[in-house]
Amino acid sequence: MTHSPRTIMRIHFHVAEPAEGLYDQLLTVLDTITPRIEPHPADWSADLDLTGALRYWARDPAALVGVIRLRVLALHGVQSSAGAGPNLMIAAMAAASTPPGTATVIGHNPYDVAAFLRPQPAAALPGIGPATVRTLARYGIHTVGDIADTPLATLQRILGTSARQVRERAHGNDERHVTPAAAPRSISTTHPYDRDELDPTRHHAALLGLTGELGHRLREQHSITQALTLTVTYADRTSTTRNPHPGRTDRPHPSAHPHRTRTPHALGLQRARVRTLSLRAERLLPAEQAVHQLALDTRDDKARVLEAILDRARIRYGPGITTTATTSIRSSTRRR
Repeated sequence: MTHSPRTIMRIHFHVAEPAEGLYDQLLTVLDTITPRIEPHPADWSADLDLTGALRYWARDPAALVGVIRLRVLALHGVQSSAGAGPNLMIAAMAAASTPPGTATVIGHNPYDVAAFLRPQPAAALPGIGPATVRTLARYGIHTVGDIADTPLATLQRILGTSARQVRERAHGNDERHVTPAAAPRSISTTHPYDRDELDPTRHHAALLGLTGELGHRLREQHSITQALTLTVTYADRTSTTRNPHPGRTDRPHPSAHPHRTRTPHALGLQRARVRTLSLRAERLLPAEQAVHQLALDTRDDKARVLEAILDRARIRYGPGITTTATTSIRSSTRRR
């Protein structure tokens, strides 16, 4: 009995204005093709193991990738880009170099793999960061092909214990597998402007409103968040995804009180023409796992008291009643 060679796909969803629940709906579309899906909601992507699905759907890799992208577009109007190849590394590298709206499929033939990999810059290999790139460049090693052609003993003197794995990957070998998992729980809230907004004060007010609304929803469903992601959509419909806490992916402690989110001033939006702000709380956990760190600064305790008051006001009068109050109250809290 012969086994089909592995075929792995990475798909990126290009969404200008993320809607709550959309990512889960996109995963449902993928699940109609194969159950072997590893979601990456932070950058709106996912890995799929298509090995068994190719035989079931009686299609070659390029055709099945096309079917998946077409279904995503037809059912949800979401444009995508994708890369596919014989392993996870090649699929991810192919996807990273593929423009939106297209796909790159690398065949299983060793010549096809080498033709794709060898011209790639050394930084394209997983596990090679800027410092390693600079180290390799000092020895005249600039591309994946250069790494593949360098004797292992030489690489070991340059890179140490990681040399063997780096060289294996430069030859296109990657034994990692797609790990099926459910998408981490998340919730989001969005503030669309009636017209493109240039005023940083209004950006600030909108973000405070979003954090207040998101915090209320977290506390209402007894959840805490491990990470916050801010998506800014601009006048030309391009968008950037930013971490409100520069220098870290996760919040200092899982929390249902995202009132310490940085202002748009700290996020570099002073001169941006903004169309939409979206704030997403990711990797939710039960509220019982929250940690309240003791501090000498009383502002955190004051903010929690104010949040409790605003939560009661939202429940009684509706979610929009406290937007303006939130902005003014938090401003007065900072002045104290």
